[in-house]
Amino acid sequence: MEPLRIGILGAARIAGKAIVEPARLTGARLVAVAARDSERARAFAAEHGVERVHAGYDDVINDPDVEVIYNPLANGLHGPWNLKAIAAGKHVLTEKPSASNAAEAAQVRDAARERGVVLMEGFHYVFHPVTRRLHELLSKGELGELQHVETTMVMPPPADDDPRWSLSLAGGAVMDVGCYALHAQRMLAPWGGGLPTVATARAGERKRLPGVDEWLNADLVFPNGATGAVRTSMAAEQVDFSCRIIGSRGEAFAPSFVLPHLDDRITVTTKEDTWVEHLGRKSSYTYQLEAFAAHLREGKPLPIDADDAVATMELIDACYREAGLQPRPVTTI
Repeated sequence: MEPLRIGILGAARIAGKAIVEPARLTGARLVAVAARDSERARAFAAEHGVERVHAGYDDVINDPDVEVIYNPLANGLHGPWNLKAIAAGKHVLTEKPSASNAAEAAQVRDAARERGVVLMEGFHYVFHPVTRRLHELLSKGELGELQHVETTMVMPPPADDDPRWSLSLAGGAVMDVGCYALHAQRMLAPWGGGLPTVATARAGERKRLPGVDEWLNADLVFPNGATGAVRTSMAAEQVDFSCRIIGSRGEAFAPSFVLPHLDDRITVTTKEDTWVEHLGRKSSYTYQLEAFAAHLREGKPLPIDADDAVATMELIDACYREAGLQPRPVTTI
């Protein structure tokens, strides 16, 4: 396949593992980068082999050699810059969430559809064999009928000045890590009779930051009666990125479903036996870029799309409202 030609908005920490290493492993070209700090952009380009540095994000988007924009900016900047990239006719691989709220996510989706470009939200875990195997255990009936799922995404707190604590930049625990927990529940819709809805949600605000969720727990219900429990926090003592799926015949537990390159285990327990499967330490980000390239070059289907991004934001907004908080405001640039 012809290599993807990627432009990067910003020099975010996540970019190294989320796009630079996958590009190197898949043969994609890192054509251009820009950052608010030009020195940082030049250092990033020198370290990671980016072909050229531009003065601003608009220049990256309008670079004729760039066909795909990777957007790892702060949450509130996803929607506006995704819209700019789409308007320029670029495909977009955006860090999650794709926008600040469901209304903006729908605007981004509609713009991509009208312009005829692909927008995909970076829920990279979906592409890894760990998640594919969890789904296979349900589809093949090894766990029986889906009864309950627990997704946990908790981590120690970022620094007080981290943009993930900024309401105006669409921060909060749900927007940063909790979106994975909610998305993983949504991905079980084929075995839950449809998409889950929010039954109850509770949240705690960060001290001196009204409206910004430090933690949020939610109970979900699927149309077939299966239930879901979501636990998310940016104020935990340690990291826990786990998923437990319980069926009528057994259960499966993945201790690190979002970062399977760190722990690729699934423990399966049935009435007859217990066993551990190892699904491989290859990065889920690499699987994601491989799938994105195969879609753009060969038309191979993707498991998530812009409609999926809207549905995820609708569930996030519903959790906020049920917990007595407001969906995140749109950021103006």
